[in-house]
Amino acid sequence: MTQTVSPESLLQAVRECADLAGAFAHGHYRAGIAVEWKSDGSPVTIADRGAEQAARDWISDRFPDDTISGEEFAEKPGSSGRRWIIDPIDGTKSFVRGVPLWGSLVAVLEGERVLAGAASFPATSETIAAAAGCGCWHNGSRASVSGVSSLDAATVLTSDDRTFLPGSSRAGWDRLSGVAAVSRMWGDAFGYLLVATGRADVMVDAIVNAWDIACFVPIIEEAGGVFTDYSGRVTAFGGNAIATNAAIAAESRRILCST
Repeated sequence: MTQTVSPESLLQAVRECADLAGAFAHGHYRAGIAVEWKSDGSPVTIADRGAEQAARDWISDRFPDDTISGEEFAEKPGSSGRRWIIDPIDGTKSFVRGVPLWGSLVAVLEGERVLAGAASFPATSETIAAAAGCGCWHNGSRASVSGVSSLDAATVLTSDDRTFLPGSSRAGWDRLSGVAAVSRMWGDAFGYLLVATGRADVMVDAIVNAWDIACFVPIIEEAGGVFTDYSGRVTAFGGNAIATNAAIAAESRRILCST
């Protein structure tokens, strides 16, 4: 059985944990650290591993019965029914090149339902966090998505347009970005931050893991937006994701996913 913890307490916990991981990673930012390459072609550094370990230790001290999963280490099993998911540096390719569009992500779930999530962006001095029913908070102030109501006035983002496969996936992105006012690749976690704070209107990822996006499910929803996979399910486990403001959610998904 899950030991009851209030949404407010989880909101505080994910924010503190994300800030801790972000601070550790930031200590290695632009410091000339060595880069290794994993089997999937993605980079990893001492900053990734150290930030995740710091987050794991913090969670284990405070929630010893919770399961902990992360990008860099094996799952630590738990018995509470809650599971924490950590992405110590989302946007490592940006991180190792000295580009500030990277973040440390933490989410806590019950089953596949995300209870609370936070993302820390120390290179831009921003933290965003949310829990169900508690609102979305950006640097201590309430965050909200934009009020843009037409795609021809919207800013749409993705992490890397090369991840859209030839055929319907690629054609969908081309249609969506073609009709938008602005199309950029301010991607990875930073794109979801921009949508949640009203600085962009649509963020799309064709290929994602749960640790890349779980924290943003409550962040986008509590900011007044819509977070789904391509099929319209509210999930971090669909393998792809689209986050938008509420006004253009249905149209964005229709254009992206129509054949």
